[in-house]
Amino acid sequence: MKFIGIIPARYASTRFPGKPLAIIHGKPMIQVVYERVAASELSDVIVATDHPLIQGCVLDFGGRVVMTSPDHPSGTDRCGEVASTLPLNDEDVILNIQGDEPGISDKEIHLLAGLFKNPDVQLATLVKPFIDEERANNPNVVKAVLANDGRVLYFSRHAIPFQRDPSAEPITHYQHLGIYAYRFKTLKAITKLKPSTLETTEKLEQLRWLQNGYDIYAATCDYQGIGIDTPEDLERYNKLNPTT
Repeated sequence: MKFIGIIPARYASTRFPGKPLAIIHGKPMIQVVYERVAASELSDVIVATDHPLIQGCVLDFGGRVVMTSPDHPSGTDRCGEVASTLPLNDEDVILNIQGDEPGISDKEIHLLAGLFKNPDVQLATLVKPFIDEERANNPNVVKAVLANDGRVLYFSRHAIPFQRDPSAEPITHYQHLGIYAYRFKTLKAITKLKPSTLETTEKLEQLRWLQNGYDIYAATCDYQGIGIDTPEDLERYNKLNPTT
């Protein structure tokens, strides 16, 4: 069973155009992420992009890059196009690693890949407990609710579950990290699904999979990196991380 890392990198972004090329301590963010992922146990790492500037950037630092259609609605679809060009079997695993998580490390990648020791796991992701409850109320930060066996019950931009009784034992809110892994056969199947009502309501692609009956398993980690969605996030990251 092979483990392949694919980093979707889209140039157009409503809140931060050209985000993959933003500079972090002298390097483009896509290079920082690529180098961190390449240092892991994965057998191959590929950037999937729709823009020649990102393609040129990756080639300049010696990375592997594949140009994809500009029409993909999600990073998963972009990963699916790249995966379809590789010599994979159905049980091989593709990790979709977000290009805006420059703090990602081999620790998180190893944890996510390890979930596939269970043959029942077809889709997987990572979550972490909130350390700042104010962020749990931020709709740009996605929350997850888990079953006892690690399956995800639901994802939401709302701060779920709601604590109705303030005197009860406080509930742990989990933040969803935007990193996914799929067996190749499952990736091929979910990229054929049509957008679902839950997905279009919350604007979260993973709800399409849940609504269509796919189980998503989550591992809990202590990752404290900052996902960079805005220029302000980038400024905050550089202040908190004087070196990469």
